[in-house]
Amino acid sequence: MSPPTVLRLVVMGVSGCGKSTLAGALGEALHLCMTDGDDLHLPDSVRKMQSGVPLTDADRWPWLDRVAACLQAAPDASAPAGRVVACSALKRVYRDRLRQHLPDIRFVFLDGQPELLRQRMGQRTGHFMQLQMLESQLNTLERPAGDEHDVLTLQADQPLAHQVAQVTLAASAWTLHPTGARAPELP
Repeated sequence: MSPPTVLRLVVMGVSGCGKSTLAGALGEALHLCMTDGDDLHLPDSVRKMQSGVPLTDADRWPWLDRVAACLQAAPDASAPAGRVVACSALKRVYRDRLRQHLPDIRFVFLDGQPELLRQRMGQRTGHFMQLQMLESQLNTLERPAGDEHDVLTLQADQPLAHQVAQVTLAASAWTLHPTGARAPELP
């Protein structure tokens, strides 16, 4: 008998879309160990972002590898169902890099209108990502393509409980069919 499938999930999108909030809620609802990808950045990268300097791909490759390593770690007793990481994963090549490490990875893309994202970023305090960096992220963002069947797209302005319910529905299909299940069509 094979071991039960664990869920390896990335909540992705630009700054201010609600990645960390949703990832935390999913951790609780689905018994996943939650990590904020921001905590996996090197200090030099954090300093760059604090200064308003966008990261380069060279800055991101080792970070993405740390995200993958975090997701690959074995589940523990407090979160037996797997792991969820809040990670921007803005470009297809970044998502593909994670897929190389984890063929059974799943993504939840929080898509939001720039006005909503600006408003949210303007209201938060104590975060290193500066509001002026949002434009850079929006310009970098490559929305998941139709052939990225492992991505569930949700609107960032949906209530958190609705988002969690939609991901929970998708997760049941993903854990039953770990390598072949498409993200379900949502109403």
